Amino acid sequence: MEAVITSPVSAPGGGAVRDVAALPKAHLHLHFTGSMRHSTLVELAEQNGVQLPDALVEDWPPKLRATDERGWFRFQRLYDIARSVLVTPDDLRRLLRETAQDEASEGSGWLEIQVDPSGYASRFGGLTPTVELVLDAAREAGDAAGIGVGVVIAANRTRHPLDAKTLARLAVHYADQGVVGFGLSNDERRGRAYDFEGAFRIARRGGLLSTPHGGELQGAASVRECVDLLGADRIGHGVRAVEDGRLLERIVDRGITLEVCPASNVSLGVAPTAADVPVRALFEAGARIALGADDPLLFGSRLARQYSLVRDEHAFTDAELAELARQSIQGSAAPDAVRKELLTGVDAWLAAPSDAPRA
Repeated sequence: MEAVITSPVSAPGGGAVRDVAALPKAHLHLHFTGSMRHSTLVELAEQNGVQLPDALVEDWPPKLRATDERGWFRFQRLYDIARSVLVTPDDLRRLLRETAQDEASEGSGWLEIQVDPSGYASRFGGLTPTVELVLDAAREAGDAAGIGVGVVIAANRTRHPLDAKTLARLAVHYADQGVVGFGLSNDERRGRAYDFEGAFRIARRGGLLSTPHGGELQGAASVRECVDLLGADRIGHGVRAVEDGRLLERIVDRGITLEVCPASNVSLGVAPTAADVPVRALFEAGARIALGADDPLLFGSRLARQYSLVRDEHAFTDAELAELARQSIQGSAAPDAVRKELLTGVDAWLAAPSDAPRA
């Protein structure tokens, strides 16, 4: 298994701390191709005859910045190249199997992985066969790793809203077979939220969580559209909500979960450093937060590292980290029994001595 970055064994001041990789949690913001191990990317590229650029080999993780159109295009191009190494159903099953293994080692007892099946449909027989393949592979991977896995089907802001409605109907059709939410991803500067209101209405009526991206590359107005027009239960990123106090109050009052991805925000230029990601401000305002890794393949770190970052850069105590874990679980679509088990595990983690070895 590829090495996984976890927390340090001591606090910045030298005191012992609990291992964040042993903290039970839910991972709610992870993209499909972006969850791939780097070693698997390189191996599948060689196996399937895909030429990788230096940014995905010798210079990995790539230097990225997406605050301008050119930077976002480069980020998306690298993602598309990475996706192209998934050629066979076995490749896709391997990705999910390894992702579930990595999540289990990071303390995730529940994973919701986001996929736009349109990007894979031509390779795997169409939209419906692709969704069925992903769902079957997710069940298989979760069972093998001992974690729960739900699937969020996501529309693409750069495609026509009618395509999004097709995906929403497909997502609802498989709502009782592992699809738990409906999302909206890609560049916020292309495709306004109101264009996709119809698709999200279909998804919500079908009982799915509304989980659009917003407030990453654009400001608070982008978050507001997700709240007002798309009925968001969770918002991918959403950190720019901190720029509008009234909006943030509404998010808190409605119990909307913000999927905050510190390493991703730094890599894409949303924040200069991890210390500038407003995790502390959002937390103290009462917002629910679920830390996420977004695309470990491109950003170079997985979920436990995000907890380490908020500990190191925002002075989160172990009690506060435990509360973040609880909020991730509460914001998930995990079954009640899974939630109860994970929440009990969070309490046990916090009750254990801070220098206790990892189980």
